Amino acid sequence: MTSATPDSAAEILSNLNINACDWPPNLPKNLHILSPDQIELAKMLLEIGQSHLFQHWAEPGVEDDQKKAFFAQVAKLNSSYPGGLASYIKTARQLLADSKAGKNPYDGFAPSVPAGEVLSFGDDNFIKFEETGVKEAQNAAFVLVAGGLGERLGYNGIKVALPAETTTGTCFLQLYIESILALQEASRRLTQGTCQKEIPFVIMTSDDTHTRMLDLLESNSYFGMKPTQVKLLKQEKVACLDDNDARLALDPHNKYKIQTKPHGHGDVHSLLYSSGLLNTWHAAGLRWVLFFQDTNGLLFKAIPASLGVSATKQYHVNSLAVQRKAKEAIGGITRLTHSDGRSMVINVEYNQLDPLLRATGHPDGDVNCETGYSPFPGNINQLILELGPYIEELSKTGGAIKEFVNPKYKDASKTSFKSSTRLECMMQDYPKTLPPSARVGFTVMDAWLAYAPVKNNPEDAAKVNLYFFNNLWSSSFSV
Repeated sequence: MTSATPDSAAEILSNLNINACDWPPNLPKNLHILSPDQIELAKMLLEIGQSHLFQHWAEPGVEDDQKKAFFAQVAKLNSSYPGGLASYIKTARQLLADSKAGKNPYDGFAPSVPAGEVLSFGDDNFIKFEETGVKEAQNAAFVLVAGGLGERLGYNGIKVALPAETTTGTCFLQLYIESILALQEASRRLTQGTCQKEIPFVIMTSDDTHTRMLDLLESNSYFGMKPTQVKLLKQEKVACLDDNDARLALDPHNKYKIQTKPHGHGDVHSLLYSSGLLNTWHAAGLRWVLFFQDTNGLLFKAIPASLGVSATKQYHVNSLAVQRKAKEAIGGITRLTHSDGRSMVINVEYNQLDPLLRATGHPDGDVNCETGYSPFPGNINQLILELGPYIEELSKTGGAIKEFVNPKYKDASKTSFKSSTRLECMMQDYPKTLPPSARVGFTVMDAWLAYAPVKNNPEDAAKVNLYFFNNLWSSSFSV
């Protein structure tokens, strides 16, 4: 392929009101191989300070296919992020500046214990909520966030393929599907078959898990669920950042490829919104959306009663929680009230909760109360959202969730990173954008009933269990 002449390149730049001196030298030479849309993407990248991406481009006729592949990737990154790459870079620069300055995201906020429901398994109150929740189950959709692999567990497959128990070898995905189907049938019985709804089940996947998830479902006939009930939504990755100026990071082995990493399970909200499923469910009379993560085999023992709490208390957001010891390594559900009057009920990570309490008039920080547990319930990242208010909120935000950045700096100067970073978001941060009128609460249950996640590889798990049993042994013989 012959290169563009100086006159033709100049004409293209002139038509776009661009000064060639503002562009990296080899980019104008390659304009003739690019489509109008790709040229607009190039212009956008330069406007947001990403000229370094083109510094080492080859002459026209050399590596042209890789140049086009570069713009295909840029187009995908731009379209999959709310507001596009310009918005991503703008947010990144602000968050990176805050991180470098050591800004506390909770400055001006005072923590307090929010309102919620604490349930005791088997008592009259629990049974009442559980029966209500079973009836409501036919009006619910379930959403599993399963974008990660089990590498941290010493397993190279998708985590939902792991056995939930060793007696039968039933995997987590089978357990979840059979639990949803059991709820579906129980709900029909309690409502005397007045409605034959099939509970929708959505699974958020990623490039790493999508194909394997589909294979697991298809090779097992969807574990008894109708394929029409199941919908897979694949999240895309986001661009990596090289420095505090939010310059996009190139792959060290490919100068035409931007590094990418997962954005976090908070993407589930924007995926649901853009898919149109929420409006479909609302039109079908559904009222609830239940979110859960991939390896908590006890969860469905807690869902009916928790759903009953949501229906009875009319919660817009209900966070499932367990009792936690003070300073235990699990986030706490907390009401944060700002000095300007704003308030929200969200998860605050354990390593932030204790210093926040100490800085706001609680010199002992996070301490156990008369129950023997912290008054701040332990967040287990399972949410129940009321569908109507959820759609209303997402129509304003597009499903975008408040992000954070966690760069690993080379030294105390915080001027360079050990490796590239990216923006991240978490599913449980959805309440951060809600108005003060939103009804946000929690439901607490005993951990033995509701929470047994697979978090550790066998070696680390053995250490955790040894520590637990040593403590149990010591406390049993204490005087």
